[in-house]
Amino acid sequence: MPDLTGATWRKSSRSNNAGECIEVADNLPSVVGLRDSKDPTGPALTFEPAAWSRFIGGVKQAAHRP
Repeated sequence: MPDLTGATWRKSSRSNNAGECIEVADNLPSVVGLRDSKDPTGPALTFEPAAWSRFIGGVKQAAHRP
């Protein structure tokens, strides 16, 4: 598993306070982390930055489709 030491975790600005959120850490040069905000010491998914960028780009593109 990639090292997430030094990760700065944040929630989406569109997140509500229902407690069902994910957090992303995209401040590290070689890895992007994703975790459940209710379990910050639990497991995290990790992605290569290029793969994360493609994922986010696809989500944004899909959101703009009618």
